[in-house]
Amino acid sequence: QVQLVESGGGLVQAGDSLRLACAASGRTFSSYTMAWFRQAPGKEREFVAHITMTGGTTYDDSVKGRFTISRDNVKNTVYLEMNSLKPEDTAVYCCAAGRTVGSFWRLPMRYDYWGQGTQVTVSS
Repeated sequence: QVQLVESGGGLVQAGDSLRLACAASGRTFSSYTMAWFRQAPGKEREFVAHITMTGGTTYDDSVKGRFTISRDNVKNTVYLEMNSLKPEDTAVYCCAAGRTVGSFWRLPMRYDYWGQGTQVTVSS
């Protein structure tokens, strides 16, 4: 079992930055692919970024160049650095962990564990 707890959300203005963190329980964190998803009101959950066990990363086009995902396997934590925030980034951001994600990193169903989420609100 892995428990995930997000933190770092808040209310910011357009152009500001935020750093989200997702702390994981358990001793096998390094063996999981980790990802961030987000869900805005009235919209489906969407992929934001993912990072493999070895540090490989991918990003959705909507955040590429503005967001950076990273992980610290000693602290059992994955981060999402968000810069140049836009109002359309407003959503609940959730982290996810999966062992058999493979190349299907965009699919929520490939992840085994989810956090409760943290709200990010960007005002114009």
